Amino acid sequence: MTALISPSILNCDFGHLADEMDKIATADYAHIDIMDNHFVPNLALGLPIAEAAVANSSVPCDAHLMIEQPDRWAPAYAELGFASVTFHAEAAMAPVKLARELHAMGVRASLALRPGTPIEPYIDLLPEFDQILVMTVEPGFGGQKFLDLTLPKIQRTRKAIEDAGLDLWIQVDGGVSRETIERAAEAGANNFVAGSAVFKAEDAVAEIAELRRLADAHL
Repeated sequence: MTALISPSILNCDFGHLADEMDKIATADYAHIDIMDNHFVPNLALGLPIAEAAVANSSVPCDAHLMIEQPDRWAPAYAELGFASVTFHAEAAMAPVKLARELHAMGVRASLALRPGTPIEPYIDLLPEFDQILVMTVEPGFGGQKFLDLTLPKIQRTRKAIEDAGLDLWIQVDGGVSRETIERAAEAGANNFVAGSAVFKAEDAVAEIAELRRLADAHL
C-alpha cells in the first residue's frame, strides 16, 4: 500500500482554475468538495465548476458530496467524468443501491463518515465500496484543526477491512499537513486530502512530494 495525495481545490484561486489545477499535476487525485448549505453550513462549487475542474485536471478527480439527497445527485457527477464519487452515510437513503449504481457507471464509490459517525453500523457494507472517507474535521470549511479523536476510528476501520480480506482505501480529510499526516498513516489511512497545506505552500509540487514521503514512511 502506498500513499495517495489528493489536494482539495477548496482553497485554490477559482479565478485562475486552470493554473491552480496545473499546480497539483503531480498529485494522485484532485479532491473536489461539493456543499449545498443544507447538509453542511456552507455553499461551495456545484456542477458547472466541478465540470470545469475535471476538464482542466491532468489527474483523476474525486467528488466529495457534502449534500443532501446524494442518491439523486451523485450519478450526475459520475457523468461529468469523475473517477470517484464520495457521498455521506448520514445523507444517503440507500447507500448500497447508490454504490452499485456508481459502479455500473464505471466510477469508484466511496462512503464518508463525519467525525461522530461510527464505522460499526457499516462494516457489513464494506464490500460494496472502494473507499471509506473518515472525516478528520467537521465537514463544511477548510483550514480546520485535525481531530485526533478520529484516529481510533481509522484504526477500527482498517482492522475491519483487513479482517474481511478487502482491498479498500481509507481516506482522511481535514487538517492534513506535515504535522498530522504521519499519525493518520500509522492509524491506517492511505489516501490523504490536503487543501491548505498544498495550496498555501510556496511550492505545491514540493509539498505534495513531502506529504507523500512522510505518509509512505508509516504505511
